[in-house]
Amino acid sequence: MSERDNIYQAPHGKVADFAFDAAVARVFPDMIRRSVPGYAETVAMSGVIAGQYAQANSNLYDLGCSLGAVTLAMRHGVRATNCQIIGIDNSASMLERAEHYLALDDAHVPVHFVCADICNYPLENASVTALNFVLQFIPLEHRLELLKDIAAATLPGGALILSEKLAFDVNEQPVQDALHLDFKRANGYSDLEIAQKRSAIDNVLIPETEDVHIQRLKAAGFSQVIRWYQCFNFASFLAIK
Repeated sequence: MSERDNIYQAPHGKVADFAFDAAVARVFPDMIRRSVPGYAETVAMSGVIAGQYAQANSNLYDLGCSLGAVTLAMRHGVRATNCQIIGIDNSASMLERAEHYLALDDAHVPVHFVCADICNYPLENASVTALNFVLQFIPLEHRLELLKDIAAATLPGGALILSEKLAFDVNEQPVQDALHLDFKRANGYSDLEIAQKRSAIDNVLIPETEDVHIQRLKAAGFSQVIRWYQCFNFASFLAIK
């Protein structure tokens, strides 16, 4: 169902800001696999974490669910009874394809996809929430408010999985940037594709440091924050209520 990502293969002239539109939806699995180090492990382990922290009679949320990869991983990981998973995304193109993947899946936990703005959607009775590579696209001034909403909706002992591209200090940033560039080159992206994608995403994706993420998660209402995974400049945190 997925095509190879060649969106930035030809010169664009003026590169438009990156958007999760129909063109990106068609190639998204290939794009994210070749662009985000450790993505497959982050998705798979989101299912493992869901198995550990899902509580009976609760909701699990996949916020900014795109094609539903994490939704399906959580669906297969959940062992608690009477749970449902709600995947929310503001891209109808992404959700249309997510429904196709869901139809092919054989697990039995109920899943509902909703086209909505995750910053406005009312969350409740949550035992596990995934926010994987999504907060970085939310305006800086709205990030704490969103995390407070998630924490307020999370049951005691529940958890948030937060995965993000990180920013680093002046000494480490060039090292991480060089490794990420070589990762993309090793996955078949040309320097032109890399440069044009960077131009498209620079004003849309705003990374922050690990310390900022941890401090904000605690300010939002989570009692414990653990960085459980990192591959180059991408990391995932487990925040426990």
